[in-house]
Amino acid sequence: MSALFPALASASSKPALRFGDQIVSYARLRAAAGALAPRLVGHERVAVWATPTLHTAVATVAALAAGVPAVPLNPKIGERELAHVLGDSKPALVLAAPGAALPGGLAGLPRLDVGTGLEESAAPGQEAPAEDVPWGNPALIVYTSGTTGPPKGVVLPRRAIAGTLDALAEAWQWTGDDVVVHALPLFHVHGLVLGVLGPLRRGGTVRHLGRFSPEAVAGALAEDGTLLFGVPTMYHRLAEAVGEDRGLAAALAGARLLVSGSAPLPLPDHQRIEAATGRRVVERYGMTETLMNTAVRADGPPAVGTVGVPLPGVEVRLVEEDGGVIEASDGETVGEIQVRGPHMFTEYLNRPDATAGAFDGDWFRTGDMATRDAAGHYRIVGRRSTDLIKSGGYKIGAGEIENALLDHPSVAEAAVTAAPDADLGERIIAWIVPRDAGRPPTAEELTEHVARQLTPHKRPREVRFLAALPRNDMGKILKRELR
Repeated sequence: MSALFPALASASSKPALRFGDQIVSYARLRAAAGALAPRLVGHERVAVWATPTLHTAVATVAALAAGVPAVPLNPKIGERELAHVLGDSKPALVLAAPGAALPGGLAGLPRLDVGTGLEESAAPGQEAPAEDVPWGNPALIVYTSGTTGPPKGVVLPRRAIAGTLDALAEAWQWTGDDVVVHALPLFHVHGLVLGVLGPLRRGGTVRHLGRFSPEAVAGALAEDGTLLFGVPTMYHRLAEAVGEDRGLAAALAGARLLVSGSAPLPLPDHQRIEAATGRRVVERYGMTETLMNTAVRADGPPAVGTVGVPLPGVEVRLVEEDGGVIEASDGETVGEIQVRGPHMFTEYLNRPDATAGAFDGDWFRTGDMATRDAAGHYRIVGRRSTDLIKSGGYKIGAGEIENALLDHPSVAEAAVTAAPDADLGERIIAWIVPRDAGRPPTAEELTEHVARQLTPHKRPREVRFLAALPRNDMGKILKRELR
């Protein structure tokens, strides 16, 4: 495994994985993965019941050691989706923690319990030979949902995982001395690839909190954490708490890097965290298909509200609807992000049509819309399908309006969508969760606030109030459910 995880070769007593009070050293991880890997060799694929536990991390490392692609399964997956994933990927068996309750849909699949190296009966394992596994071979198959149809299996090669982690290491000065703190789910690339495989490739330590809370974050960072990985929902909760919690403020201020990803972090949350800690949250941009494309660099200038510059080895361009390449770097011209490089997926499993349709030549069509400023920083304005609004002849990014709404003191959460309009083409609709449900702001108050903050043509034409916004497991707002 030294090609992907050089630190495993040392078999040292340094902590590799820490989940709650359970700590597995590099020596124990090598033994546990080495004992499991030979039982996986020869299988085409294996599924991993991806609970936020040591077992998921060990199972994934063992599969990589064996050169067998792993299919992470969301423990909250529904029956229909599980049946689709199993039928599409056809794993030979499922890896799970001993005693973990599995759904009925997995009853017909052989089960293999995963040891962590902490069991009394644990014995030294033999590291599986993986040096001859080509870099282009599949490492993970991660299922991602689109706006239509069943989830597609994104085939990620070993080359892409190593490349994206090494590029982030260069951008963030990420080393084996870092302890990465997070509470991300382990069936997405954010939590599994960046949050687990990333520290292991650097020879550092994963510190998974199990369940997110500001108190848990403060405790981990104050003790030994150096990097914090999170999604905007988590940083929003930190921003809400940090002004009144001096211990949390000190812990965040002491971290080497605070990183947000998976969706744009609203500007008000950036501002509140910086005001309380003196530290800026940095953002990066990636997708399941591309892993990481851009990042705000640790050694770069402030770039709040952007996802930074292209990572080493990654090419990025903005494209007009007619396919023309946008050369402007004015921070205003909106285009679709397209990317290419060695960090890419190889295919959608069993979907050659979808794979071919995702590319413009050798450029991957992300479907994300962005602007680029004079310093080369990209700012995401939203998805082409849900966040680019064409109203009154203007192209408007939903994210810009959402940031303006969140700047209003009576707004706790905001989302912006569009609806067909006979006069404007599309009209802007704001969905608001008020801070005080008993005293919500008026629609007129909010539309005037946006018109003052931005320009009148960007103001919402309708305002609708909700108790909560629909979100997925990563905290992303599910705009397709806002009707």
